[in-house]
Order: sequence, then C-alpha cells, then structure tokens
Amino acid sequence: MRFLPVFLDLQAGPIMLAGRGELALAKLRLLLAAGARIRWFATDGHHDVGGIDATDLARIEFGEGDPLVADLRGVIAILCAGAGDIGIAMSVRARSVGLPVNVMDDPSHSTFIFPAIVDRGDVVVAVGTGGASPVVARRVRERIEAVLPARIGDLAAFIGRWRKPIHGRIPQFPLRRRFWERLVDGPIGALVLAGRSDEAEKALRAISDPSAFAGAQGSSQLEGQVTLVGAGPGDPDLLTIKALRALQDADVIFYDELVSPEILDRARRDAARVPVGRRVGKPGIGQDAINKLLIEAAKSGQRAVRLKGGDPFVFGRGGEEVEALRAAGVAYSVVPGITAGLGAAAQFEVPLTFRREALRITFLTAHKARDAGNVDWSVLTDRRMTVVVYMGMTAAPSIRAGLLAAGRFPQTPVGVFARVTRPDAQAVVGTLDELPALIRKIDGGPAILIIGDVVARSAPWRHQNLNHVISELLEAAE
Repeated sequence: MRFLPVFLDLQAGPIMLAGRGELALAKLRLLLAAGARIRWFATDGHHDVGGIDATDLARIEFGEGDPLVADLRGVIAILCAGAGDIGIAMSVRARSVGLPVNVMDDPSHSTFIFPAIVDRGDVVVAVGTGGASPVVARRVRERIEAVLPARIGDLAAFIGRWRKPIHGRIPQFPLRRRFWERLVDGPIGALVLAGRSDEAEKALRAISDPSAFAGAQGSSQLEGQVTLVGAGPGDPDLLTIKALRALQDADVIFYDELVSPEILDRARRDAARVPVGRRVGKPGIGQDAINKLLIEAAKSGQRAVRLKGGDPFVFGRGGEEVEALRAAGVAYSVVPGITAGLGAAAQFEVPLTFRREALRITFLTAHKARDAGNVDWSVLTDRRMTVVVYMGMTAAPSIRAGLLAAGRFPQTPVGVFARVTRPDAQAVVGTLDELPALIRKIDGGPAILIIGDVVARSAPWRHQNLNHVISELLEAAE
C-alpha cells in the first residue's frame, strides 16, 4: 500500500485548483459536492462555470495571473487537472512548502490521489488502486454501491447525534463499543435504515440503562467469549464471511505461525495480536499456556479469536481448547475453515474421490518419524482409498516404508503440495517409491501429501506426462 487513505477536512481552508477545460470542471464539481471552498486558476484564462448554481458559485474564488506565484496562505491542498506542464511545476512548488498536491493522472508528481468514492452522506467509502487503474477502482466502487444500504449515512448521523450523551453514561470503552454494535445490528438500526428515524429515536430514549443494554443477557458486566476460527490454508479470499466478521469484532487475536500476514490484515486494526503457534524444530508456548490465555482474555471481558491455519478440528487441537473453555465456563463458538488437504485438492485439481476409483478418504498426521511408526499402515493399502497426510515432510521415509511394508503398490501416484493456495504454492508428483526424493524437490513447507490413484488425474501429473511425451518426440525427431 503506497497511498494511505485519509479524509481531508475541507472546512480547514480552501483548495487551490489549477487547470482548464472539462477535466478541471469535473474536479470543481466534485470538490463543491464535498462542501469545499476553491481558489481556481484557469490556466487558459477561461473560468467557464456553466451548470453550477449560484449557491456553489459563492464558494469559488477565481484566481488571476500565474498560479506558480499565487499566494498560498490558508490553502490546505493543491489540485492540478488539465494543467499541462504547469501541473509538474505546481507539484514542485507544493512540495517545497509542504502542501499536499495531486496532479491528475500523474502519481509520480502527486502526494495524494483521488479515489473512487461511494457517497452516503456521513458514510464515505474510498476505493483506490494507487493510481494504477482507476477503472478497477470504479468497478469495485460499483460492487460496494450495490450492497451498501441507501440510508447507511443516516444511521451514521443518528449515532453521531447520540454519541456524547451515551458515552457520558458508559465509562468503559469496550462496553461503549458493544453498545453501538448491538444498536447497529438490532431493531433500532433497522428502523433507521428503513427510514423510520423518529421511531428509532423513541426506542433509544427508552433505554434506561445503556450499560445493561450493552452487556450480555441484560447484565451491566461485559462478558467475553472465545471464537475458534479456521483461517484456511493461506489465501485470504478463502476465509468465510463468518470468519471475517469474527476478525472484525475481536479485541485480541491469538494466531498460529502458519496464519499468513494477508489474513491478519483482514482483522480489526486496533485488535491486539498475540502469536502462539510454533513450527517444526522451534519451541512454542505449549497448549496449556494457550488455553490459559484464552480463558483469561474471555474472563476479562474481551472477545478473543483463536485463529488457526486450516480448520480448528482437523489436526488443529481445537477439541482440546473447547474442552478447556467448557471446563472454565467460558462462552465459545467455532467457525470452520477450509483445511489444507481440501485446498491442495482444489488448487491442483486432485479429485480426492472418484467414482469406482477412489471411494474413501483418510486424513492422518505424521509430524515425526515416531508418529509414522505408530500408524497401522495395513488399513491404508486399499487402492480405492486416498490418503491425505498432514505434516508429513520430515516423516516421509517412514511413511513410504510403512505403506510399502503393508502392501501398498510402489507405483501408487503421490503428490507433495506445498504452501497451497498461496502465491508461492508448489507441487511435485511421482510415485510412492519416490516419495523421499519428491520431498527434497520442495522449497520448504508446510506441505500436504496426497497418496492414491487420483493423483494421476491432477493437473501437475498431466503436465508432467505431457512434457515427457514432448521430450520423447523431440528425441525421436533428432
């Protein structure tokens, strides 16, 4: 992110506009719609303001002479649209005195840019692409326009009128936030969005104890809870809507090592973030310590999220955490996530089941060689069973040995799928007999192993075979 979205207070002073023609007029109309006062220097000498009403004209000061030497006292920002080479010179001048400047369609000479805007009165949504593609920004704006309630600005204004009176009656900040969340999501918010603000005012005035309204089940004491959230295999777009909502509501997030920064970026900005995960060969704080942190957070009134890679209940120890929370009397909920095995199958087109070919799936973990040694491999020899192994890179030689000793066919197709759904995802395919060698071709984990005939239907297998055929044809041609 190069450009940080900020909102400029247009009551602080005038905007200086330099430019001409329709480009300058378009910016002039935008600034007037936002309530700005404008000092306009028409670089062609023509201040054509056709279509602008008299009320708005009163907020325009028509500058004369060269804008490069114009008085900048009181100006809060400079905008150049259709200004030609003067725009670059104005950029140099603005930077020399520390004023924000925008030269239209020239990010290299701008210190701020104009986003695509969704305007709902007191609610304004800005969408930017860093100046790279205004068309993409407009398309995103159109999507947002389609889903935002028409009266969302009215709701913001309604809350703004009541903000100080309510805050004077609720001293605790977390309880205040809970109050407004309950109001926005409940019947009062619905009344405002339906255009029935008078009824909403009456309902809000009828709340005799705002703290009790904010507290759980009518209590004035803020009660915390824990939400176990599956973060999926890495791609933030695979988060569920419910997971996103939990991340936005969280006061504190306890996250695993494998949770990507892109997923953490979807969380509320002011939420505390506590790393509690560990990787192979690295010490962690231990499950008992994690359980204690979750319980303490909830009992202090916080909404805690335990953010786990994949799904909390697939080798994520979510069951142990639920038992600890239940024993401590802490409220909890679970939000499922896409587990890494399913993410790998989808990304690399591995059909984990296939009619008359693969009728069963077994998920297992083999964190270390001794884990593999404790597996009863004899139940995994059926060719119609797909075996998905989590955390199996270190134990790959033991996995190979166990399956072969139990009678699994050495030429059984195998795939090693690393960092699935992420931009640096990698796949290597071969046979069970080659498994340790396949692991060595992977540029680091985490990785999922998929073992079974269905791997031969995957995209990497088809690609590998195609390359082999092409190589044979080229050799024959020589």
